[in-house]
Amino acid sequence: MNYAEPDEVGKLDELVEENDVRVIVDSKALMFLVGTEMDYVDDEIKSEFVFNNPNSKGTLAVEKAFMFD
Repeated sequence: MNYAEPDEVGKLDELVEENDVRVIVDSKALMFLVGTEMDYVDDEIKSEFVFNNPNSKGTLAVEKAFMFD
């Protein structure tokens, strides 16, 4: 996740605003994010953005994404 300046937003990028929060989605990522819900969780252990995509076929753990010799 990156911060964007107003002049960095492309004309085909999607701007989503709710509760004074702005999220800009790159146009190349839109088809992969259709239906995705984003939430912010703040509890005793952590504070984080949580993404739930009902179209996802599964997840990939980071340690399984790389091969080590």
